[in-house]
Order: sequence, then C-alpha cells, then structure tokens
Amino acid sequence: MENRLRLGIPKGSLQEATLRLMRMAGWEVQIEGRSHFPRINDPEIQAILLRAQEIPRYVAEGVLDAGITGYDQIVENGVEDQVVEVAEFVYSKQGLGKVRLVIAVHNDSPYQRVEDLEGKRIATELPNTVKKFLQQRGVNARVEFSWGATEAKVPELVDAIADVTETGATLRANNLRIIETILESTTRLIANPKAWQDEWKQRKSAI
Repeated sequence: MENRLRLGIPKGSLQEATLRLMRMAGWEVQIEGRSHFPRINDPEIQAILLRAQEIPRYVAEGVLDAGITGYDQIVENGVEDQVVEVAEFVYSKQGLGKVRLVIAVHNDSPYQRVEDLEGKRIATELPNTVKKFLQQRGVNARVEFSWGATEAKVPELVDAIADVTETGATLRANNLRIIETILESTTRLIANPKAWQDEWKQRKSAI
C-alpha cells in the first residue's frame, strides 16, 4: 500500500488508556496474545507496541512516523527539538492529570533539599534527565540506572531515588518523602518532522 502510517503505541502503563483514546477516535485495536503488532480496523495504519521509553527515539529517527509517549521520555531521549508535538493528552496510568518526576528520600533521611545529595547515590529510570537537572543545580551525585523496583532501594542501596509519580501513594507506602520535583509530564502524540510534512500522514496523525 502506497500510504501507510507507522504508529508507535506505548506498551505497559499507558497502554490501556491509549487504546481507550483510540477507540474514542473510532479505531478498534485488537492485541492477540503476545504479539507486538496489533490489529486495527484501518489498513492505512501499521501499529506496533513498544515501550514508551523507545518511541521518542524511533520517531526522531524516522523509523516511526508518529507515536504516543510521555513528555518525560521525550526529554530523557533528548529529542525535544527533533520531533513535532502534535497533541497533548491529559491522561496517565491511573486517570486524568499530570505525573511528576520527583526526587525522594527515606522519611528518616536527614536530606531536606537536592543540594544535600552532594556526593550521594541516586537511582532512577531516567538518568539523563536527572543528571542534567543536578548539573543545573550544581550538585555532583552518582546517578545510576534502575531496572525497576526503584522505591525499594532506599535507604539500603542508594541515598535517594528519582521516580515518576502520579499520586505519591507508592512513595508514601515505601516510607519515602519528596524533596524536589524535576519536571511535570503528560502524554504526547509526536511525529517525525519529515513525516509531518507529508500532508496525507499529517491528516492521518490527527487523532
């Protein structure tokens, strides 16, 4: 087929909310088993399920024409100036609203502000964003990538974490308190600049 839009759909926490949005727009998306290629009632859309972390890079490189991901992942990949932001959707894993990337420490920790983390260890799934933020604040800390279960690492393994939170409930349940907000994030529809210049793909991307 001459015209086909390659669309990245986020797998994981944003998946169900994204599929609901697409259904509201008139698209029926069916995911069979463990397949990463959903069936959609529009032969002009080639959808693929990917981790939200990967979608910004693939859109920026033109592997995907468009994709849905979080603003925090766009920043983490450093492609803010390499993609076109088509739309902002105020939904997240648990409902409507923004999420925040925050720095949190244990309730019993003496640390009260980000400057107190000088020389300390911080675990996060968004190391590039956290390193840039700390550099802007003049704080030298060891930032390490976390493969998950980040909240469980304080205080035995690390001094602090930087994690995305919607309500703060998980942090509180793990005896953590927030000392700094790095950024706020919402779900975004982004497009590759070259694909966006194509009038057909531009119209097709308008969810």
